[in-house]
Amino acid sequence: MEAKQTFHTILKGKIDEYCHLSYKISRKFPREELYGITSQFRRAVISVALNYIEGYARMRSKVHKNFIEISYGSLKESLYLIEFTYKENFISEAEYLQVITLGEEISRMLWGMLQKMSQD
Repeated sequence: MEAKQTFHTILKGKIDEYCHLSYKISRKFPREELYGITSQFRRAVISVALNYIEGYARMRSKVHKNFIEISYGSLKESLYLIEFTYKENFISEAEYLQVITLGEEISRMLWGMLQKMSQD
């Protein structure tokens, strides 16, 4: 029997998928961007996951909210960089649509969490 997935496990799974997909796509960026766009994009992407996970582990609601805000901000940064790399023809339209769709889904989930935390 499969255990019921919680919002947290679903979101964490989507963030993990986003990170792996983003790393895969970023391998196609031009070599001269290794210390520029590639590095910045990967740091933003991994920041989404790390801040979400660390925030979830915190016991105090204000601290938890702060980490979720950082995760959300890093996600928005990474989404801009995906858009930028698509416009620069570093990635295909199919790759762009795949990662942007997943990123926007995560964005809605994180934003919903932040709205709920603001009401509490």
